[in-house]
Amino acid sequence: MSQEITYTPEGAVSITYQDLVSSPLSLGKSIEKAFGSNPDCLGIIVVRDLPPAYAAYRERLLKLAYAFAALDESVRERYADPHSRYSFGWSHGKEIMNGKPDVLKGSYYANIPGGEDPNVSLELKEAYPEYYGQNIWPKSDEAGVEGFESAFKDLGNLIFKVGCELAVACQPFALSHLNDSSMSLPQLISTSKTVKARLLHYFPPSPDAPATEENDPVDDWCGWHRDHSILTGLCSAMFLREGEAGPEIVPSPSPASGLYIRNRAGELTKVSIPRDCLAFQTGEALEVATGGTLRATPHCVRVGSAPGAGNPSRETFALFMQPDVDQHLSDSCTFGQFSKRIFDEHYDDVSA
Repeated sequence: MSQEITYTPEGAVSITYQDLVSSPLSLGKSIEKAFGSNPDCLGIIVVRDLPPAYAAYRERLLKLAYAFAALDESVRERYADPHSRYSFGWSHGKEIMNGKPDVLKGSYYANIPGGEDPNVSLELKEAYPEYYGQNIWPKSDEAGVEGFESAFKDLGNLIFKVGCELAVACQPFALSHLNDSSMSLPQLISTSKTVKARLLHYFPPSPDAPATEENDPVDDWCGWHRDHSILTGLCSAMFLREGEAGPEIVPSPSPASGLYIRNRAGELTKVSIPRDCLAFQTGEALEVATGGTLRATPHCVRVGSAPGAGNPSRETFALFMQPDVDQHLSDSCTFGQFSKRIFDEHYDDVSA
């Protein structure tokens, strides 16, 4: 029996984790409403009532994102990997966004659930160092970020589990759109060695920067883009500001601050992910694999600072779930070929 569709206040489809686990095939209406091609579809779905461990995992890791970004630059750069085009470990100012290096946010990348010693050929490792490498972790005694590796894995693996369960619920709907009817989204994601996690620290706006006005660019913190995954899992962002006893969680600096997406009709919508929920949105690999019928979700992030808000940082975590590089998305394009084009757009002009 199909579940009735429920929504968040902004109109994003919302489902319970219990329904996802116990009766994924009952969520067909919700999946189609979230990821379909009708003009009012947002391309994003919110999963609520998550396992109890999620809240603690999220808070622990996002506070560590803040702590890592506060380390001296020379320390942070020890954990950068130019060879992988900064797709393992720390990255700041290396990615090209809107034609220029992105210095507004720092990222920490790792493969989830693998990444310690990928069991692939030497040829694949050499051809795709962005995916087939070893995770890089801060030293266990790196002051201020102790427990970083375990915190990253705990949250990443939980989101990966939920994402694999969501893929099961998506399969019947996706099947009618996929170029290859034998393609299984749950299998592609659950067996993939390319699933990439990205811990994100958005640096606070300059204290001298004027408060954001309504006519300022909506993508001033992170430019408009589409993920090149099949599905992307997203945590609710956490805003932090330095207090007397260390970083303190503070409210969003403005009602205008946060994640914005464009629905299938191109209309702008701000989407708030409740802090105890996860969101999942569609990526370009799914768009290619369905001949464009299931489109990737355009999104960006707005600063939205307000007078007296104190210009906090923004911390969040994304998990890009995608197939292995040899998986054909269409007759003429593998995921590896497709993703190489994306990397070339964002990194070739950045000198190592």
